[in-house]
Amino acid sequence: MLTAYYKAYRPQVYIFEGQAGGKHTAASLSQLVKQSCAKAGTLMPVSLHWLRHSYATHLLEAGADLRYVQELLGHNSSKTTEIYTHVITHALQKIQSPFDSL
Repeated sequence: MLTAYYKAYRPQVYIFEGQAGGKHTAASLSQLVKQSCAKAGTLMPVSLHWLRHSYATHLLEAGADLRYVQELLGHNSSKTTEIYTHVITHALQKIQSPFDSL
């Protein structure tokens, strides 16, 4: 699908460029998310911030280092990124001590 898209639209800088070329505005991305959710029949409200939060949470649940997630999200302080760690406490509860298997 990406190959067909690329051949049809020939983006210059970004894979998914805005109508005038270049990157999308926050408003156009927000509208795109809402339209996509409507087409998919999603009943719960979704926002760009919600998707960003989900992305960070899934990275941490998959074992990504907090420092790398901080860099990916563009946070200056690790304290900002640490807000995502409260969601993964159930994953911490699944960790078994090596002493438990003795």
